[in-house]
Parts: sequence; C-alpha cells; structure tokens
Amino acid sequence: QVQLEESGGGSVQAGGSLRLSCANSKYTYSNYCMGWFRQAPGKEREGVAAIASDGSASYADSVKGRFTISKDNAKNTLYLQMNSLKPEDTAMYYCAADRFLSRSTCFRLNFAQYNSWGQGTQVTVSS
Repeated sequence: QVQLEESGGGSVQAGGSLRLSCANSKYTYSNYCMGWFRQAPGKEREGVAAIASDGSASYADSVKGRFTISKDNAKNTLYLQMNSLKPEDTAMYYCAADRFLSRSTCFRLNFAQYNSWGQGTQVTVSS
C-alpha cells in the first residue's frame, strides 16, 4: 500500500475553482492507476476521475468538462482541477491508488478495487 496525503480543499462559492493535490513521499505514480473519489454525508462513495499509468483519463458524467485529473510523476503528485463548482460537488474528496489495475478496471472507478487511500480533504461549495 501507498500512503497518500490530500490537500487543497476548502470553501468556495458556486462557479469557483479549487485544485486538489495528492502526494506521497516514496512511490512514483508512473506505474499506478490513480483515482479521485468523493463522499457526501449520507451518500455512497463515488468515483470522480481516474488516470491510468499511460496518462489517459476518464471522468464521471457529473464532472465532465469541469474537472481535470493530471499527475506529475517527477513530483509524485496527483491533481484534480475543479472548475465551475456546484453545491452538489460538496463532499469529502479522497485520492486512491492501485498498481495492478488494468486500464479498463481503473476507469470503472470502483472504490473497492483500489488498495491505497488518503485521509480526504473537504470541499464545500455554497450557492
């Protein structure tokens, strides 16, 4: 397992932007499937975006065109740029990693298949 640490959450008004980061001090992300998930109170954890080891990405329909996932392998950091935020984006956001997922499995964004998780960072969007 990889120890991950998220940062960059906060409170913004609707229409605003935030950039989340997910770092670790030991492993390069070049060989990992990486994902962003979120969980709102009373709701199940849902996949937001995933990026495969080859750099290709996939997004949940709810965030397509607004969120961008990227990674910097040299800095061992994963990012989630979130633009045009909506109140329904309010949630705890988690990054996750797994070295052995295929590209197709990575893009299914099934949280049960990722074996490394961060502690989460809160995003609150007010109307």
